[in-house]
Amino acid sequence: MLSRSKLLCLTTGLILAIVALMSGCTSGRSASQSSSALQAPSVARSSLLQEPAQMVSHNGFLHVDLLVERRKVEVGGRKRWALTYNGSYMPPTLRIRPGDKLDLTMKNTLDEGTNLHVHGLHVSPRGHSDNVFIHIHPGRTWHYSYRFPDSLRPGTYWYHSHAHPMSAPQVAGGMSGVLIVDGLRPYLPANLRHITEHVIGLKDFQVQGDAVKTQHLHIGAPTNRTVNGQLNPNILIRPGETQLWRLANISANIYYKVHLQGQRFHVIAHDGTPVDRIWTADSLLLAAGARFDVLVQGGPAGRTQLQTLAYNTGPGGNKFPKATLATLVSEGPAQRPATLPTSTFAPTTDLSHARIAVRRTIVFSENKKGTKFYINGKQFDPNRVDIRAKLNTVEEWTVRNVSDEEHSFHVHVNKFQLMSINGHPHHGHGLQDTASIPVHGRFVIRTRFSNYTGKTVLHCHILNHEDDGMMAVLEIVK
Repeated sequence: MLSRSKLLCLTTGLILAIVALMSGCTSGRSASQSSSALQAPSVARSSLLQEPAQMVSHNGFLHVDLLVERRKVEVGGRKRWALTYNGSYMPPTLRIRPGDKLDLTMKNTLDEGTNLHVHGLHVSPRGHSDNVFIHIHPGRTWHYSYRFPDSLRPGTYWYHSHAHPMSAPQVAGGMSGVLIVDGLRPYLPANLRHITEHVIGLKDFQVQGDAVKTQHLHIGAPTNRTVNGQLNPNILIRPGETQLWRLANISANIYYKVHLQGQRFHVIAHDGTPVDRIWTADSLLLAAGARFDVLVQGGPAGRTQLQTLAYNTGPGGNKFPKATLATLVSEGPAQRPATLPTSTFAPTTDLSHARIAVRRTIVFSENKKGTKFYINGKQFDPNRVDIRAKLNTVEEWTVRNVSDEEHSFHVHVNKFQLMSINGHPHHGHGLQDTASIPVHGRFVIRTRFSNYTGKTVLHCHILNHEDDGMMAVLEIVK
């Protein structure tokens, strides 16, 4: 007859075996869900990085029901009132492929209007597609329908409220999530096509009582920086293991200068565009709205910090302090580090020798108090067209910043090539949709208007600035 202690040991072993078996039975496009089971972590499961739920397209189609509501949810380890999509501060990650169709039904239960923007995607700005001029009134439902071209570039994008002048409070309240266009992995060597993947959604929240603050936001005020809504979660990796991280600044206003102690980031995509050649960096500046897809390799067993370094946006801007975002825990059986590719990675578009149809100058400015913001001396008016561009042409824009702080430049529908910064040639590795304009500086971009006509916008993606006027209407015509 078995003693009580032996019986307890056998029972415990059986339970652990069942848990391990169930943990191994995962599937999907990302291996991240099963990584914790494989690594026998020494950290508590509750402290591990939580991946957002995924909604994945099948047979070229994805249907999404998105409920907008204010409710009490877990944010940073505590229950707080927040503005949510589908009842979560970190809403589902939407995964599509080039050529897919996305049907999205949004129901608004807030006491104010809202809408939706799919940030960085090359898609029509008209009708029920990426139309930022509509307002979904309280209690109403709107049906979005997006059809993406086969030429859509793979990488990391995001979705968020673009309801003027409430973009900042709604995004700061929680209304932002990640959107992934699959297709990066085929560019990687065969031994790196099935590596663990992590969404690193960078969101911050300020606190007012038992709620995430949404009104009277001050960009430089103390804030809580989260990864997927968690404060300093643990990310597991084996020594020598290679992982794919999707770094996305989906906050309303702030910058991140991301640094992984003792490591270098190997960049494979920027703003949803695969690079022509993988490049490395000790730190990456993610201006408001920017994204990077990077490869990370596990170091020796131990812990290291994923940080955002101190960053100053200028005498009229904000000083963002150094902070810990997450802890990388390297443990478990070591792997032989893969040799990361350094040669040509993916085809890209080069507009260096394109015929320029029009050259323009676009000036970002603000009043002395920093309470009103302008593009070419005008505040946003949805009924006025500020720039009219012709389809199938390339334009060159000199974007100037005459203020005492950096601004995060973003344009909808078509990406751009950054040609120079403050007169110095910029040798980028692909197109992008967001770039920071230096204090009292300038950069030159080139963009091709292709496939889609209609009214859209360009603006500062520091959403406080956008809401206070720093946005202009761009109309693309035949």
